Amino acid sequence: MRTMSDDHTHVQEFFTARAADWDSRFPDDDPAYAAAVAALALPEGARVLDAGCGTGRALTPLRAAVGPSGVVLGADLTPAMLEAAVRAGRGRDGQLLLADVAALPLRSESLDAVFAAGLIAHLPQPAENLRELARVVRKGGILALFHPIGRAALAARQGRQITPDDLRAEPNLRPLLARSGWRMTSYVDEDARFLALAVCAG
Repeated sequence: MRTMSDDHTHVQEFFTARAADWDSRFPDDDPAYAAAVAALALPEGARVLDAGCGTGRALTPLRAAVGPSGVVLGADLTPAMLEAAVRAGRGRDGQLLLADVAALPLRSESLDAVFAAGLIAHLPQPAENLRELARVVRKGGILALFHPIGRAALAARQGRQITPDDLRAEPNLRPLLARSGWRMTSYVDEDARFLALAVCAG
């Protein structure tokens, strides 16, 4: 099994430098996270992973969705982000794992769902990495690719233009997911949120 690779060094450096004030930079995002988790319609007792969980913004709504009998995991490869999640008290809502989503320390088909906020833009090998997420989810399980603002709004915030090769564009994302063991079931890209849902084809 591969360990955290050098491919991710720049990602770790980026998020390590921003971990301490990450939540304060985006203070109004919690309702968007809660709405995205609600869209998963997770049953009580479900097992769910927040992949690339960062400071754990999704862990509290995920715990509320699956209840005390459910399992909530948060995996991130940046220790400073996980430390920020603990400081914010979110470690109480899920078990935090220092792990690379490209090589998860989880059994195959052990989860009902994966939630991934802002993750896809940071995957070094998107098809292979999404296939790893499919490995740990049972057939018919759910993947949510989420961002609290849409592609156009994010590009404007970052002072750039959307390019045709953007992985999150529907014509690119749908076949990428299909090659990786997922079937897209819904796609929303509006100023207030980006949310693509897919089911594991098994």
